Amino acid sequence: MSITLQAILAFTPIALAAILLVGLHWPAKRAMPVVYVATAAIAYFAWEMSFNRIIASSIQGLLVTISVLWIIFGAIMLLNTLQHSGAIATIRSGFTNISPDRRVQAIIIAWLFGCFIEGASGFGTPAAIAAPLLVAIGFPAMAAVMIGMMIQSTPVSFGAVGTPIVIGVTSGLDKTNISQQLVANGSSWEQFIQLITSEVAIGHAIVGTLMPLFMIVMMTRFFGTNKSWREGFAIAPFALFAGFAFTIPYALTGIYLGPEFPSLIGALVGLSIVVPAAKLGLFMPKKNWDFAPRDQWPAHWLGNLAFKKEEDAQKPKMSLAIAWLPYVLVALILVASRVSVEFKAFTKSLSFGLTNILGEAGISSSIQPLYLPGGILLFVCLITLFLHKMKFSQIIDSAKEASHTLVGAGFVLVFTIPMVRILINSGVNGADLAAMPVAMASFVADTFGAVYPLFAPTVGAMGAFIAGSNTVSNMMLSQFQFEVANALSISGALLVAQQAIGAAAGNMIAIHNVVAASATVGLLGQEGLTLRRTIIPTLYYVLVTGVLGLIAAYVLNISDPLLK
Repeated sequence: MSITLQAILAFTPIALAAILLVGLHWPAKRAMPVVYVATAAIAYFAWEMSFNRIIASSIQGLLVTISVLWIIFGAIMLLNTLQHSGAIATIRSGFTNISPDRRVQAIIIAWLFGCFIEGASGFGTPAAIAAPLLVAIGFPAMAAVMIGMMIQSTPVSFGAVGTPIVIGVTSGLDKTNISQQLVANGSSWEQFIQLITSEVAIGHAIVGTLMPLFMIVMMTRFFGTNKSWREGFAIAPFALFAGFAFTIPYALTGIYLGPEFPSLIGALVGLSIVVPAAKLGLFMPKKNWDFAPRDQWPAHWLGNLAFKKEEDAQKPKMSLAIAWLPYVLVALILVASRVSVEFKAFTKSLSFGLTNILGEAGISSSIQPLYLPGGILLFVCLITLFLHKMKFSQIIDSAKEASHTLVGAGFVLVFTIPMVRILINSGVNGADLAAMPVAMASFVADTFGAVYPLFAPTVGAMGAFIAGSNTVSNMMLSQFQFEVANALSISGALLVAQQAIGAAAGNMIAIHNVVAASATVGLLGQEGLTLRRTIIPTLYYVLVTGVLGLIAAYVLNISDPLLK
């Protein structure tokens, strides 16, 4: 079989997902089972992969799915718990009286608070929380959705306490074979993942620092009375200050603490610096900026939900410090579980899994419920029950609501992750062919050659656009990016990092994210217009990241443990 035909067949599952999800507008719960069956059929008939190995790979995928759902459940349940306790209302009300300037409000609420919510919960929750809050304090619904979508960029790679890296990249790579190569070169899997994490954090910090300014310039241009770019650039000092206040601690956290913390700690540090600075008037523009009076807004700017001002709709029930304390506890316990040797050993002591599933060498998986962020998030939920003097029935309601969220995501992942594991494990076959991602990589390397790093982030963004998820894009494409790097003799960690950054940017144009954000403010039917706007920051993100990748690969000669 020619390498071209191998690449076409190997790419078929990804292309099929694109056709069904984007072209035919199938829901993921309907499309992904079809894609899974197609992947298994190609593996069985074209690669002559044994039926036993396909089933073993599927079981491995199901075990990974349980880990992902455990994290999602914990993240969403904590958010729901804080909504029931009144903490979210208190946190929101703390932002509304800082400045009358809409540009300042957007930066603090959307950029900093939104980044924090992404770090804590992920899975589209920043837009679901920030967009209604912006509408409640006087923003047009369409502007709130656009801004809410732009949040889903820089913090996303480390969203839901690192899920896109911890689960997405880790389960998207062939850990067994890569680990063997790393050990042979005197390194380890943990060091390799940390290298990827560091490169993702640095790349995002460079590109993402301009996102608050980008957000404001687009807001004044598309939603201002004067349709002015200049009115957005007038707040450049404050926007850049807010950008650096997040990205500097974000990058340092990624480099020194790992993938669970950058968005959480970056946002907490940023809020603690930027909010007091705004109250003092530092770096602020001379003139305040506001939207035109509401009666002058076009009808398509408006949602059909009625919002009251937050302070009128729901009085804060507790102090701001008590409201924030559960999130602070999450950050502290997560750090302790990763840094303290004794505590780390304790959280890892409870482990379930299977080794060499169905006798297939190298196909293994385990679940560590206490070490995974889901266990820590649920523990903090229990603390919050007493800390916020909640009724036990409210915790039960939070769990029920989180379970409902889990059903849709779970059904999709049950087919998506096993499909990815079949692709990765297809290297052991009766046709004596390389694994499917390797076949795709060889073809791409031959076609694009040395300039491929320029396009690597765009590939990741397309994966997120198709799948609607950074995590799933990383699962589908990390091994592909790694193999392209091998074929080009450049750093595999670098291209996987490019993949993760691009996949984060792709969330800004993920259709179901736009639909979900629009629904929270009652603005449905305008998704196309929102997408035409969010494609602008997405193109900025992937192109600049691609240029940085070329510089890193060929000017700085970035290396990793697998390059001798």
